[in-house]
Amino acid sequence: MGYQFMQQKLIKKYIVDFFCSKLKLIIEIDGKSHCGMDEKDKGRQEELERLGLSFLRFDDLDIKFKIDEVLGKIKSWIRENEKAEQPPRPLC
Repeated sequence: MGYQFMQQKLIKKYIVDFFCSKLKLIIEIDGKSHCGMDEKDKGRQEELERLGLSFLRFDDLDIKFKIDEVLGKIKSWIRENEKAEQPPRPLC
């Protein structure tokens, strides 16, 4: 869809899996390393959301076995949110 995502991007003191600065979107892939980290992940996400960033989270098994669904959800998010970010076009 024409957007560039950086992998393993440092934001504040956190490394996020994927980040698109134009969309202000973080995509996180949760696997075994996130087991038992729910509270820590929640606090980290809330801190980054206070910067005006949005999150999409996916399970690593969905990435491996349901990639079309994952891509569909990302595309839907972009379509819904890029409209909100675009300034109105001039009438002339």
